[in-house]
Amino acid sequence: MIDIHPIGILIQFVNFLITLIVLNLILFGPVREMIRKRKELMAGQMDSIEKFTADAEGKLKDYEEQLAAARKDGNEIRAQLRDEAVAEETKLLSAAGADAAETLKASRAEIDAQVKSAMDQLGKDVENFAAKATDKILGQA
Repeated sequence: MIDIHPIGILIQFVNFLITLIVLNLILFGPVREMIRKRKELMAGQMDSIEKFTADAEGKLKDYEEQLAAARKDGNEIRAQLRDEAVAEETKLLSAAGADAAETLKASRAEIDAQVKSAMDQLGKDVENFAAKATDKILGQA
């Protein structure tokens, strides 16, 4: 049978306390200190990561805003250049149309003059041909 002695229990309790104190100093203390340092390091790194992420998001937002502004400016410049090109095209087409109308008018006037000249010449020639034809008809009859 097991005998329980109060002095043995007291000695074992003191031995347990001494072992607990020694383990706390040698093992648990340094482990807790390493865990605390690791936790601080992780918290610092998380802060750095969050700051970096916020900076990256801000830069991305600025980039997108600048890109949108550049696209808007580019579209405005393109529209302005297109409008200028249309105006220039209209001006050139108007000038070409006026030149073509003037050339057509001059050509028609020249053709009319040539037709009148030809008609006058034919009018003179008709009288000669009519006289010759009459002479031939009267001369043969």
